[in-house]
Amino acid sequence: VQLQASGGGLVQAGCSPRLSCAASGRATSNNAMAWFRQAPGKERDFVAAVSWRAGDTIYADSVKGRFTISRDNAKNTLSLQMNDLKPEDTAVYYCAVSRYTVVARTTTNYNFWGQGTLVTVSS
Repeated sequence: VQLQASGGGLVQAGCSPRLSCAASGRATSNNAMAWFRQAPGKERDFVAAVSWRAGDTIYADSVKGRFTISRDNAKNTLSLQMNDLKPEDTAVYYCAVSRYTVVARTTTNYNFWGQGTLVTVSS
């Protein structure tokens, strides 16, 4: 599976950009998918995940209520709607495909990763 993330850039605090991730190579409809992020000098952190049929979603506490993850299995895409961005949301955002159908917060559950898209939030 190849994953291509897009939608990042320089945005002002309070803005609401949307990240997209297009999967190719094979369908991902039988796999959970997720977004992670990595700030400069820090480890890669979990952001949000959605189960294979989108019936279950989980979020990091830091983004709960502001970010919404969604997927379109017909189009083989994953999205992350980010609202009310804060400077601390600045990071490279990665989309990932899980080995499993259920959601998880750990990177080891995910075996396919996109190249990342940088989101920089200015105050």
